[in-house]
Amino acid sequence: MGVFPDIGLQAAKEARDAARKLVAQGINPSTQRKDAKATAKLEATNSFAVVANEWMERRSDKAESTRRQDRRLLGFAIAELGSRPLNEITPPMVLAVCRKAESQNALETAARIKERCSLVFRYAVATGRANRDPTVDLRGALKAPVVAHHAAITDPKRLGKLLRDIDAYSGQPSTMCALKLTPLVFLRPGELRAAKWEEIDLNSATWEIPAERMKMKQPHIIPLCSQAVSILRELQAITGHHPHVFRSSGKAGYLSENAVNKALRLMGYGQEEASAHGFRATARTLLNEVLQERLDLVEHQLAHAVRDPNGRAYNRTTHLQERRRMMQKWADYLDELKAGAAILPMKRQA
Repeated sequence: MGVFPDIGLQAAKEARDAARKLVAQGINPSTQRKDAKATAKLEATNSFAVVANEWMERRSDKAESTRRQDRRLLGFAIAELGSRPLNEITPPMVLAVCRKAESQNALETAARIKERCSLVFRYAVATGRANRDPTVDLRGALKAPVVAHHAAITDPKRLGKLLRDIDAYSGQPSTMCALKLTPLVFLRPGELRAAKWEEIDLNSATWEIPAERMKMKQPHIIPLCSQAVSILRELQAITGHHPHVFRSSGKAGYLSENAVNKALRLMGYGQEEASAHGFRATARTLLNEVLQERLDLVEHQLAHAVRDPNGRAYNRTTHLQERRRMMQKWADYLDELKAGAAILPMKRQA
């Protein structure tokens, strides 16, 4: 029952009587005490804050920008629900957290808070610390955020002017080369700026990106056009001694998340007109509608999830030679747009 004098005689008698009642019911008092201790221990480790922080720690393989976003979004929920055991958290409690963001018209933030909370609850269910994910009951309870597409120029004449402005841009070598390469390789900004020299073989004009650096977590091959090889050789003379292609003095060692977009703004292109990510939409539109390239080839090169008629994901080497031809054709087309746009004013003057 305990050690005297910490446990007094009266308390010991009461504990003895309680134990006798359990025995009469066929319950082992010792087993019940152990179960109670185990339950208390579990409750100490299944608060929302504890599980959320554990879940975030397990995402160490994610990009720092993603982990930073995890911390920011879950911070809203931890502030309100952090000390509560997960099984005590109800759908209205989670909704109240999301509604705070929604009330400030931050609809995308509200939706992402709900999404991150759901991931924490699903992890808790998998590890035996929650019975269910209460966010599944919130479907339709939040205002749907307006989908904002990345700004992209798809008019050939305007694109020619943009390309000419990029060639004329003066800045840090890494930024200048990233600007010139962005239209040529169809990569997402994060995939481009974190490029490593070990991934690139300039002699074979091939860039192979490992799965952990791709959004879809599948390895990706980029056949490099001759223009891209020239740009990379120029930059290699400057940053070739460093692991990262687009070396920068920042903490990560390479260009910041907004480097290319900032350069576009300095050139006079507003966020509603052009963006680093928008060059992917530019390529997809013009390759298919102007150059009449097969859409599945374009989708492959954009590293989208393209599947064959049987529903299987295509191998990264699928149509590699055709994609190499397409990438060179695209680069030559961009050169033609630049030249054509530069000649037009001279013709008007004549």
